[in-house]
Amino acid sequence: MEKFCKQYTIWSETGESEGRPGREDKMSDAAIEVKAAGKPVPVDDTITLEALTRDPYPIYKRLRAETPVVRVPKMNRILLTKWADTKYVKDNPQIFSSNDPITPMHRAFRAHTLMRKDGEAHKCERMAMQGAFSPKVITQDWVPRYEQVAEEYLDRLPRDEVVDLFPMLAAPYAARGLAVLLGTEEASDEEMIRWSQALIDGAGNFGEDEAIFARSEAANDEMDALFTRIEARHREHPNNSAFSVMLNAENPIPLSQIWANIKIAIGGGINEPRDALCTILYGLLSNPDQLERVKANGDWVKAFEEGVRWVAPISVSGRYVLEDTEIRGYHIPAHSTVMTIQASANWDEEVFEDGHLFKVYRESNPHQSFGNGPHFCQGTHVARRAVGQVMLPRIFEKFPNIRLAGDVEWKGWGFRGPINLPVLLG
Repeated sequence: MEKFCKQYTIWSETGESEGRPGREDKMSDAAIEVKAAGKPVPVDDTITLEALTRDPYPIYKRLRAETPVVRVPKMNRILLTKWADTKYVKDNPQIFSSNDPITPMHRAFRAHTLMRKDGEAHKCERMAMQGAFSPKVITQDWVPRYEQVAEEYLDRLPRDEVVDLFPMLAAPYAARGLAVLLGTEEASDEEMIRWSQALIDGAGNFGEDEAIFARSEAANDEMDALFTRIEARHREHPNNSAFSVMLNAENPIPLSQIWANIKIAIGGGINEPRDALCTILYGLLSNPDQLERVKANGDWVKAFEEGVRWVAPISVSGRYVLEDTEIRGYHIPAHSTVMTIQASANWDEEVFEDGHLFKVYRESNPHQSFGNGPHFCQGTHVARRAVGQVMLPRIFEKFPNIRLAGDVEWKGWGFRGPINLPVLLG
């Protein structure tokens, strides 16, 4: 495996081989035909990144009703806003590759990461970290550590005062837990949070703002220096952290890709549990009847699932089209890029009744917030336990009279969530 992984990494980065798997005969069960021709994709030149960042949901609602497949010139991408279409694309990597050549991610992460690989190359690097994410390791190693961190960080909060839980709890809790899981405990919470934001901003820098890339470059320098420092510790004392598991494998992947994997985890592994926690708290505190029912039944994981459906922390994903195809009768040309909008799919009227509402006890919740297909989020089970099993019940046990104490501001397109959460702790 080591030889193949290294070989494939070189081919992917030089462009000598796409390395994609052979096309399967069986397609998704979504009611979408794949053909070589079709109608031109409608164009919408009114949509801007600024508008999507402020509030994308009215735009998504209009697109689902009028033009669920639409080209946005300002982004040079085709947006897909319906549940069936986003699932179809993710389930068929032989047509829709993760290796988008025009994404800013490569520059932001200073690497060709596993998020932009398919087939065996993606599987090889994903499996290199799997030991740190196994059910046994999560249960025996990470849940107890998350419980310890949760108790410590909740104890730091003042009672009977208005506090903003975004910077005072959600972000540092996500950062410390992730540092433990990855094996980067030497990094402070502030460093982990800053690095994560720099990588996220860089990965979404479609306007190629050099100031944004300068911040991701600086973050990469700092992370590279940390990884160099901690390598000896992990070689001398092997453990179940992701860094150690990859470094001490029998046939390890290249060191450069170990670093890239850790950076991907830092980039996505803080904002998702952080934003999910704030979103769920806001949803529960805004719906006291649901909160009381959740408390009575202990349905914290169910509340977690509804929160990540309601406002998907990772809202969009890009896929590069490898061959001429068709979605909903529209011609999708080879070498174009489609964006699957899972935030819109999670509100699709054909799948979710009152999708715009936070409803813990909805009958069905097949959300796509963790993706689907080969790139299904590897950290899903950790996030579910860290937020739903560990933190949520403890907050309400320690502060049974907690309530909202001000307006909440939401922001983001590719990554979306509240950027503040003022509450009175009591």
